[in-house]
Order: sequence, then structure tokens, then C-alpha cells
Amino acid sequence: MNIEEKVGELLKSQKMTLSTAESCTGGGVAALITSVPGSSEYFKGGIVAYSNEVKTSLLHVSPETLEKHGAVSQETVIEMARGAMDTLKTDCAIATSGIAGPGGGTPQKPVGTIWMAVACKGKIVTRQEEGDLGRSGNVRRTIQDALRLLADLLG
Repeated sequence: MNIEEKVGELLKSQKMTLSTAESCTGGGVAALITSVPGSSEYFKGGIVAYSNEVKTSLLHVSPETLEKHGAVSQETVIEMARGAMDTLKTDCAIATSGIAGPGGGTPQKPVGTIWMAVACKGKIVTRQEEGDLGRSGNVRRTIQDALRLLADLLG
């Protein structure tokens, strides 16, 4: 069983729903979740929040958080996950934000720096990815790792 099927089984067995708030993964988490037949039982929808404007308006990320910590930060993905659960009325959410590359990196946040948050009910787990695997590699790694984080949280 692959990770997206495992996540689906865990969500169904616990009668929980999922939403996504994605920046650097561009909807890839939602696409993988919905590739599973029957995912409409537990997946409500996702928001691809590539711009800070969408992060603030739809996901209720605080402008102060973005100003102080940046879009690629633990604080921002936590707020994105909470915002997705609130906006889409779900029990759980996955949020991703990072620098997929090839450009956009800084000395403090080089290409391959990605933050993800997984939230379910009152629990939130975060993870930072580092190391540049190329744009598609960075995105693929983040999608898989975010789903693993959710499986661990539900498991």
C-alpha cells in the first residue's frame, strides 16, 4: 500500500476529513490524495496559496507573521494549516511552503528549504526539509514526507 492509500485508510477509519494549503508543491499533495478512488469520503479540498496575498486572504496567515518570519517558515505553515482547517471545515490539514528552485534561495534559506505542517484536531507537527534535489525532486520529496507526517500523526 502506498502512502496516499495508507493516509486514506487512516482518515476513513477515524472518520476524519483533510484539506491542503500548498505553496511550493502547487497542488501536488491534493493531486496525490485524490488519485485514490473514494478519496471524496475524506478529502474536502485544497488551496494553492502561491502568493502572500492568498495566504493572508484565504488562509488567514497574519501579515505580521509573513513580515517577521517570511513565507518559508515554521510559523507560516502552522498558520496555513490552521487556516485550511478553518476555511475548508476539516479535521486535518497539510500545509507546505518552500523554495523549490532553481532560483529564489538566499544564504539564510537556500534552494531546497521547505517547511511543512500537518495538523489534526489539536495537534500540529512540523518538519523542515533541506538540501536541493532539483525543483521536481524537492517537490516530490515534500509531498511524500508531508503524507508520511500525516500518517504518523494519525497512526
